[in-house]
Amino acid sequence: MYNRQELRRNYILPYIPHTTSATTKNMKLFRKTKSTKTANGGPKFPIVGDSSIMSKKKHGTSNTRVQADLRWGCDRKTADRICNFNRHYAEHAGYFRKDTDFVEYAKSLPKGDTIKFYDSNTGEPLFVAPLGRSMDEFLKESRAHGWPSFRDDEVNWDAVRCLKNGEAVSLAGTHLGHNLPDRKGNRYCINLVSVAGKPTNKA
Repeated sequence: MYNRQELRRNYILPYIPHTTSATTKNMKLFRKTKSTKTANGGPKFPIVGDSSIMSKKKHGTSNTRVQADLRWGCDRKTADRICNFNRHYAEHAGYFRKDTDFVEYAKSLPKGDTIKFYDSNTGEPLFVAPLGRSMDEFLKESRAHGWPSFRDDEVNWDAVRCLKNGEAVSLAGTHLGHNLPDRKGNRYCINLVSVAGKPTNKA
């Protein structure tokens, strides 16, 4: 188990400084865009989950530790803290760009290819990107905000929920990040260490 001081050390930092005007603006936008219908009248996004999803389990909020060999060189110890013993903190801004080979991997893909992102605990598919935009656009937005940033259509809503406070989680109890909407709509800022798992056979 990790205490608050341990969570503040190394890579884990608050998502957004509470003293910035951008924070107030984002929170206002969250109240306006926290539940948006799809163009075809489908379900509202984000799909809100019950707080019991993040109840205490065998290993923090999950039943298992993170996988031993995460993708893109993500650090397992950091991932385990963020995924399973944390509700409010994050890998440092720019971690996905500075401390992993994720960007290099993304840029190496053929034009039009997408990346599937899997739960670092369970290997379940959680996100796929980019959809409805180019890889360059996805990376540009992610760089601007400091974390991989996904839109509604890029979320696997069979496995992901947002709690009422905006926290994004997997149904298995993995802390993923937060929904920080902007003027384009919902924007899910996700820790790369939370979605760097490898697919299970059933995934």
